[in-house]
Amino acid sequence: MRSVRARAALGATVVVALALGAAGLAVLLVLRANLTDQAGLQAEVAAREVAGQLALGVPYGELDTGDEEEHPVQVTGEDGRVAAVSKDLEAISGTGTDQVEPSAAAGAGDDDDDRDGDDEPGGGEVDTDEPDFANGTATVDGDRADYRFAAVEVTDPAGRTLTVHAGAPLAAEQRAVDSVRAAMLAGLPVVLLVVAGTTWLVTRRALRPVEGIRREMAAITASEDLGRRVPEPGSRDEVARLARTTNETLAALEESVGRQRRFVADASHELRSPIASLRTQLEVAAAHPDLLDLPGAVADTVRLQSLAADLLLLARLDAGERPGATRLDLGALVREEVSQRVGDRIPVSVSVRGGGLEVAGSRGQLARVLGNLLDNAQRHAVRSVSVTVDADAGGVLVAVTDDGAGVPEAERDRIFARFVRLDEARARDDGGAGLGLAIARDVAARHGGTLTVSGARFELRLPRHDTGALPPNPRSSIAGGA
Repeated sequence: MRSVRARAALGATVVVALALGAAGLAVLLVLRANLTDQAGLQAEVAAREVAGQLALGVPYGELDTGDEEEHPVQVTGEDGRVAAVSKDLEAISGTGTDQVEPSAAAGAGDDDDDRDGDDEPGGGEVDTDEPDFANGTATVDGDRADYRFAAVEVTDPAGRTLTVHAGAPLAAEQRAVDSVRAAMLAGLPVVLLVVAGTTWLVTRRALRPVEGIRREMAAITASEDLGRRVPEPGSRDEVARLARTTNETLAALEESVGRQRRFVADASHELRSPIASLRTQLEVAAAHPDLLDLPGAVADTVRLQSLAADLLLLARLDAGERPGATRLDLGALVREEVSQRVGDRIPVSVSVRGGGLEVAGSRGQLARVLGNLLDNAQRHAVRSVSVTVDADAGGVLVAVTDDGAGVPEAERDRIFARFVRLDEARARDDGGAGLGLAIARDVAARHGGTLTVSGARFELRLPRHDTGALPPNPRSSIAGGA
């Protein structure tokens, strides 16, 4: 039962068995009811024939009751005494009295009727209401059988009310019901076997592509070759959609692993240079203390520390770290960060337009974005660098502009990739490791905003605190990000 095919076959078989059982029971009940109604109709006809004779004054001894075995008859008076019965009727039940011999009082009354019948003013009357029905048994000439009895009331010419009980055999109904029941019981196992086998085969055929997907996934896991793909069936059902989704997942995983490997390789390359430079300076200083380049060693250490901090921040962002939901005044944040910058070769002008420029996020991360944009502007500016904060279509816009040459249109997407430096910024001392803009866009995306560039103008757009909300687990939009 651990197999899906087995569970599906068992479930289908159980459902069909219950459905056929309920349907078969309903058929048997309807068949029995119809046949019982037919027997009741026959009994009513026989009872009314005898009642008609009584209404015409036919003496009890001369009543024509027809075939006693097919329609046993019992006539009772108002006091329940038996007035007449069919010939050879030996026992009866279901009519209200088990007597099968006419009472003496009823016989005497009959003689009076025969004698004085000519003086009666008119005939009797048969009750036309729906007769009463009951099931019982009767023994005729030694044979006992089940019958459906109909009770019809009649008033004879003498004004006495009699009840005629006439029966119709239920043997045909019982034989028909038994035959149908036997046929159903004989055919049910065959039907269930067909259902179980068909379900097994259909489920096996339907799940065959799933087994192919499982085998291929196991092979991919064993080989660690993320370039392989699972087979996609030509159908358009759920299994085909599962295969396509699996291949899309594998493609995304392959791309992610590739980005991670490139990130590790680029990080190793970037770390190698300052570490090697610092080691060289320390080895020279150890051999020749008078040749120690202390400022250069400090600069390499600072650069190595900055690079390690950038890599650590990227690792936290890639791990899904969410920024805090602190409420910040972006205009005040820009003014404070610009006022704390020292050593800029070009003064930065700040313009904050209007109020209500509040956003939700991490103060430290947003300050890092602003610092990276200003550092980039300082490297490329000629004479001026400016920062503008303004409202923008339900959000807040921070624009950092310099008077440099700007970013070529063909490079405006690539510049946000990690470890990417344009040609004029290839110098490691001036151009950095190529992580500043990548970090800035990643942080912007995780705050529900965007970072774009047009020429020498970088625009950071963030949702306002009262209209926007941080995504539950934003994904980085950096091209080529790890």
